[in-house]
Amino acid sequence: MIKAKHHPVIYPLFKWLSRFLIKRNFNSVQIETDYIENDCPVLLIANHISWWDGFWMEYLNQKIIHRKFHVMMLEEQLRKHWYFKYAGSYSIKKNSREVKDSIDYTIDLIKDRENMVLMFPQGRIYSAYNYTIRFEKGIQLILKKCRDDLQVVFAANFTDFFSDAKPTLYIYTYTRSAAYLKNKDLETEYTKFYNRILDKHMQKES
Repeated sequence: MIKAKHHPVIYPLFKWLSRFLIKRNFNSVQIETDYIENDCPVLLIANHISWWDGFWMEYLNQKIIHRKFHVMMLEEQLRKHWYFKYAGSYSIKKNSREVKDSIDYTIDLIKDRENMVLMFPQGRIYSAYNYTIRFEKGIQLILKKCRDDLQVVFAANFTDFFSDAKPTLYIYTYTRSAAYLKNKDLETEYTKFYNRILDKHMQKES
C-alpha cells in the first residue's frame, strides 16, 4: 500500500488550493455542524458525489475540525494522482490482501489525537439526491478496533445554484463517539442521518 506523507510544501499548497478553488467556484459555503472540539482524533465519513469531495472536506477541516488531514483513496487513483500522497492521501486496493494493511494503517492513524481520517465508504461516486446508502466492507471493522473517545463525524454535502451563477455548497455534520457507535451498524446510522438531512435540504428548494 501507499502511505500518506505531509510534504512541507505540497501539503500547505493543498490546504491553500482547497480554499482558493472553493472561493473561486462557489457562491458561498454554508456549514451546519454540531462538532465540538474535545482534543480527540476524528474519523470523518462523507458521501461521495463528485471530484470536489476531498477539497470540501479539507475546507471543513480547516474551518471546524483542525486536524492533520488524511484520506483513503483507491490505489489506482492515487498512483495516477501521486502528488496527493504528499497531502495526506493513502491507498486501499480492493479485493487484495493489502486491504488489511490499509485497515490497520487507518486504525493506527486514528490513535493519534492530532489526526483526522476522511473516508468515503460508498466506494464510488453517487448522486447526492439518493436516499439509499450502501457502504463497502471494512469501515465497521475499523470502528470496532478504534479507541472509544474517537469522534466519528458524519458529513453530508450538497450543491445548488438556485438563482445564482455559481452554486452554493452546503455541508451538514453529525458527531458521535466511537463508543456510542461500536455496537451499531454504521451504514444504518449514517443512512438515518443522511435521509434526515436530505429531507431538510430539499425543503430549501421548496
